Amino acid sequence: MIKIKAVIDLSLDKGGVKRLQIKVKLEDGQEAVYPDGTTCMDLYREKTAENKQLLAVLVDGQECDLNVPLPENSEISFVDFEDPQGAHIYRHTASHVLAHAVKRLYPEAKLGIGPAIENGFYYDIDFKEPISSDDLKAIEKEMKKIVKDKLPIRRREMPIQEAEKIFREKGETYKLELIADLPEDEVISAYEQDDFIDLCTGPHLPHTGIVKAFKLTSLAGAYWRGDEKNPMLQRIYGTAFPTKERLQEYLNLLEEAKKRDHRKLGRELELFSLHEEAPGFPFFHNNGAIVWQELTDFWRQEHRKAGYEEIKTPLILNRSLWEQSGHWDHFRENMYFTNIDEQDYAVKPMNCPGAMLVYRTKMHSYRDFPRRIAEMGIVHRHELSGTLHGLMRVRNFTQDDAHIFMLPDQVEDEVAGIIELMDKFYTVFGFDYRVELSTRPEKAMGTVEMWDKATGILDNVLLSKNIDYKINEGDGAFYGPKIDFHLEDCLGRSWQCGTIQLDFQMPEKFDLTYIGEDGDKHRPVVIHRVIYGAMERLIGLLIEHYGGAFPSWLAPVQVSVIPVTDRSHEYAKKIYDQLNEEALRVTLDDRNEKVGYKIREAQIKKIPYMLIVGDQEVESGQVAVRHRSDGDLGAEDLSIFIDKLKIEISEKSI
Repeated sequence: MIKIKAVIDLSLDKGGVKRLQIKVKLEDGQEAVYPDGTTCMDLYREKTAENKQLLAVLVDGQECDLNVPLPENSEISFVDFEDPQGAHIYRHTASHVLAHAVKRLYPEAKLGIGPAIENGFYYDIDFKEPISSDDLKAIEKEMKKIVKDKLPIRRREMPIQEAEKIFREKGETYKLELIADLPEDEVISAYEQDDFIDLCTGPHLPHTGIVKAFKLTSLAGAYWRGDEKNPMLQRIYGTAFPTKERLQEYLNLLEEAKKRDHRKLGRELELFSLHEEAPGFPFFHNNGAIVWQELTDFWRQEHRKAGYEEIKTPLILNRSLWEQSGHWDHFRENMYFTNIDEQDYAVKPMNCPGAMLVYRTKMHSYRDFPRRIAEMGIVHRHELSGTLHGLMRVRNFTQDDAHIFMLPDQVEDEVAGIIELMDKFYTVFGFDYRVELSTRPEKAMGTVEMWDKATGILDNVLLSKNIDYKINEGDGAFYGPKIDFHLEDCLGRSWQCGTIQLDFQMPEKFDLTYIGEDGDKHRPVVIHRVIYGAMERLIGLLIEHYGGAFPSWLAPVQVSVIPVTDRSHEYAKKIYDQLNEEALRVTLDDRNEKVGYKIREAQIKKIPYMLIVGDQEVESGQVAVRHRSDGDLGAEDLSIFIDKLKIEISEKSI
């Protein structure tokens, strides 16, 4: 990113006439003078010798087109593809190229929206006749023509009435609906390239020729504006990069991701299944239940050591409780309801109110704090059917919730302790992570002052622990700011799992109190936090992160005993029984099949270890050890193998 300070100066020309000039100061202290009317594009052309990939400009942090005039008394920064804003603008332009190509090939198609997303873009389109994945090649071909023509991309601003006229004439009913939602005095912006125009706030690249390498990756259905009552549109996904080499690297990652798809591996490894009779409600099979139990046991063990008590609260609670907590006003559209004895109840979407009721069952003293209450609580949320995705987006899931009640002066220490606990868990799984601090949303409970205080506390802890973090404006919970942990898997993808939410609201809502040193009643502070997030989602993430090859401590089957011939069956059974006695998860493959076939089967099932026993092993009293990825490890005494494996399991080695 190249940062430039632009300051307007008045100077005199040779005739003594005042002339407005622009003095531009670079970060390195160099200065240059340009005539009034110079645009960022003019300055951009000078900089192309340094950076051929400059894409857009930030004016005081706001994204703008390169052809805006150099602004007065502002800081401007040129961005390229390596900057998140630059990549976003690049891919947003690619989505417009896609829409332009579609309108050339399917003039009667109606355009929805087409934003850039992480690593790509999409466009929602209403086709007169649905298209198939086979049609994407033709659309790509038309996109390449548009790119080759290097069509200038121009911004147009107009009153709302003019915008309505343009899009009404084009029959773009979805665009008209978006315009109708805007205030009457709103100035509308649109972008043109050749005969194509699209409603858009921008910014965009200067011309279509800058979009060098792109690929349409998939086709899906999407309800207009995410509402299942609206028409179903077709969503075309794509991605774009500055070079063919970088595009190919990303496409290779997508291919690897397909191999690791948790839905595919979930079926193959008999971990879980999904059924039309219960959309969004996964069924865990024996293998998946073992992984679940191991994760739970680890969680329970570490929380016990960290001073947590564990509770279990009901699934269904009276409507009055959800009104009291604020969920009725802020989360009702995502909840399920029922009526019992002519009273309204809700299936809990969150575990918080149950923990508040548990706290309220006795009087607390300041000496009781901090009180850490944890729960593996099942919750239900009404997700739209179009958003459901394997284990990653479901309608019922188990959260590893905890609610910590404390004195105001204990908050920073508790937040720091939670961060250390999270780091311990994520390190065991082999995850890197990044951190975001999410601030007050538009719909929020409590005063701005209270929010500022809570946000400041979280900020102080992150700074004190030297944790790099990003501010995520307006994405806090409705009752307080939060720290979110985004895990990075082996393919570099990011997944939000852990969160720490600071709450000054719930104690007020539920009239929670404690007796202070002064003998008076006071309000405790509450922290809501999860580490795993949702158990279902974590398991889906781990399946993909490990490619189904779980480390030994998590693997549903840890050892497969494989006899070579019928003569070694008795010895193999003895080994199987001994491993079983040692509480190891073991299978005996005594089928009448060739040993090579049995080994391949064990590797397909991602079993960490195979013990091959034939005549030689029977005679020596040893086992031939084979690892699923390292291959033949040689002969070994069974007792030594067991000791090594137990150490590997206890250390949770990856």
